[in-house]
Amino acid sequence: MNDRRRKGQKAEDVVETFLRARGLEIVERNFSNSLGEVDIIARDGKYIVFVEVRSSSEGFMVHPLESITKRKLSRIVKVATSYLKSKGLLNKVSVRFDVVTVVWHEEDPELKWIKGAIIT
Repeated sequence: MNDRRRKGQKAEDVVETFLRARGLEIVERNFSNSLGEVDIIARDGKYIVFVEVRSSSEGFMVHPLESITKRKLSRIVKVATSYLKSKGLLNKVSVRFDVVTVVWHEEDPELKWIKGAIIT
């Protein structure tokens, strides 16, 4: 596993713990298909939540939130739609797209949770 992937996995682990502590049920991690990948799929009450995790180190020139391109947003929505179809949930559940950013201060993560960050 390369260093970038290892750091991404560490950020996803921290975010999973963070979301569980706030009452979300983690349904799946790193769901992928030919359309792309969603980092975390969770349940939050009536919502199925598709979570994009973005991370960077303190002092990095671009905040993790700024690294999400329109192409990435489009891909997340397509993968989410495909996931919902595959589970027979399309048009049967409420859906939300969240982003959690992780900025590393040495080994200490600073998290920011943006609920409903992606509007479809």
